[in-house]
Amino acid sequence: MANPSLSEIVTTTLRDRSKVLSDNVTNNNALLARINSKGNRKPASGRDIIQELEYAENGTVSMYSNYDVIDTTPQDVLTSAVFDWKQLAGTVTISGLEEVQNSGSERVIDLLESRINVLEKSMANTLAAQLYSAGAASTDLDGLQKAVADDPTTGTYGGINRANFSFWRNQSYDFSALGITASSTTIQTAMNTLYLNCVRNADATDMIVAGNTYYTYYWESLQNIQRITSDGQGAAGFTSLKYLNSDVFFDANCAATRMYFLNTDYMKLRYHPDRDFVPLETRNGFNQDASVIPVAWAGNLVSSNASLQGVICA
Repeated sequence: MANPSLSEIVTTTLRDRSKVLSDNVTNNNALLARINSKGNRKPASGRDIIQELEYAENGTVSMYSNYDVIDTTPQDVLTSAVFDWKQLAGTVTISGLEEVQNSGSERVIDLLESRINVLEKSMANTLAAQLYSAGAASTDLDGLQKAVADDPTTGTYGGINRANFSFWRNQSYDFSALGITASSTTIQTAMNTLYLNCVRNADATDMIVAGNTYYTYYWESLQNIQRITSDGQGAAGFTSLKYLNSDVFFDANCAATRMYFLNTDYMKLRYHPDRDFVPLETRNGFNQDASVIPVAWAGNLVSSNASLQGVICA
């Protein structure tokens, strides 16, 4: 029996590794790793990504005594946000000459592992950067600049116009609008104010991500106090501090003068099961002696509660 071609080995190996590749990509970033740990990496299907929302409290709840009538008025407390599918792809390419040169099994594996590792890192880096996208291009992820807007009173997110629906507005602390200069002496006041604005009963910020400038300001404000996250966060390799019960992460992809307060119970990465970093059919060039194996992902970053998210900006 003839040995399988190198392109077939690549495709088979990619299929076998698709779950590993998916886990490695999503765990490459502190926010996605937190979403994973919360069980908020959820499959989706259909023409759009539908995310159910709780937008109001149940108005029938009240104190009563003895034979008082209990309110049975039907309550409309749920709605949905609608998000577009966003797609990410990369390829592993094999030329006919490389198939000849790497016909030995050891050489095949060496070449394959190297190229898959590069693809994995490249896709992880792109997805990590897209987490902070403002969705300016139609192909961009609905990242944190859109989900947690500097000005939450304008713009449409998830198909809902924030100008018309106050329940869909995130919290914002704007140094410039308040006439305050951002610095290591003012950053904690901003953080205290925004944190309290993002609290609802037991719901509170559990994760803060910041760019270079604001992370440095917070770090400097702790000059005489050394604070680190749990051993688990340190072992994951992420640079972080601590604020109350929240982990504070530095992310080079985040704008230097942004600090996001996130309640990750309500942040989700929705993906299509058939496009979860899986290899597609091999493409053979009609005028080239080469095979191209695409690896694709489709999904979006979504929020199910905007009011519990916040941003410090200037």
